Amino acid sequence: MQQITNTILMIRPVAFRMNEETAVNNYFQEDLDLKNSEINAKAQAEFDAFAGKLKDAGVNVIVANDILERDTPDSLFPNNWITTHENGDVALYPLFAENRRKERREDILERLEQEGFVIKNVIDYTAAEEEGLFLESTGSLILDRPNQKAYCALSPRADEDLLIEFCEDFEFTPVIFTANQTVDAKRLPIYHTNVMMCMAEKFCVICLDTIDDPKEKKNIVQHLKYDGKEIISISEAQMHRFAGNMLQVRGANDQKYLVMSAAAHQSLTPQQVSAIENHCQILSSDLHTIETCGGGSARCMMAEIFLPKA
Repeated sequence: MQQITNTILMIRPVAFRMNEETAVNNYFQEDLDLKNSEINAKAQAEFDAFAGKLKDAGVNVIVANDILERDTPDSLFPNNWITTHENGDVALYPLFAENRRKERREDILERLEQEGFVIKNVIDYTAAEEEGLFLESTGSLILDRPNQKAYCALSPRADEDLLIEFCEDFEFTPVIFTANQTVDAKRLPIYHTNVMMCMAEKFCVICLDTIDDPKEKKNIVQHLKYDGKEIISISEAQMHRFAGNMLQVRGANDQKYLVMSAAAHQSLTPQQVSAIENHCQILSSDLHTIETCGGGSARCMMAEIFLPKA
């Protein structure tokens, strides 16, 4: 199985703003003192520049437009509702915020088929929403595809039973832990695993400081070392600049890139940059508005497409 792909699905926002429904447990979100229309215009400019940089690097970017009538402020984070797999499987995931559930769109799957990808089977976990159980796709799941491991920090958006069900369906081994951040002097669960951990082909960027349980921390380190991953540790302060929210992709001529925001890039030390650049180039773009209001960054904006071609 491939760990990285050269095809990314992105959704261009039309009504982006701070989503009040996700702010209850996404402690990365902040409000900007701007009208929603201004926030959306800034987010669109950031989106267009970012998608443009990916395309210039030779990444195949499939851009679909959000639908205004649906009023889905977080639609530009498609990685939370879909995963695609090399055997032609697509999985659809249950989302914590009610207004995010409208992001799941049949026409997006049709668009992938129009682009020449084969969908053989749709595995739908969304009924779990009725029981108040959630697993937000590659927000919650950090997949090491070649080693068939699914790393997951449990939280209100990542249910253990659903994780186990996913792992049984897709033949992954679960690596389960809890990751916390300090909010008002309290240690509270981080909403998504992908803000503190990024899995690349030969390395892993991870904020080990968020894993308070020494046994869990040791277990993760052992898994990563056993699989030959170089561990690039980031601090909690760097995590808050979205330095864990990165994705490795493939561009033209098989050139590999670690994609991140400008804030994440600027937060890295020269040693961390050098460790990453031993493996691949860094591609970064300014996502300030999206990060501030959305509480998500570069990785959240990209849903990877691993489906076979017709």
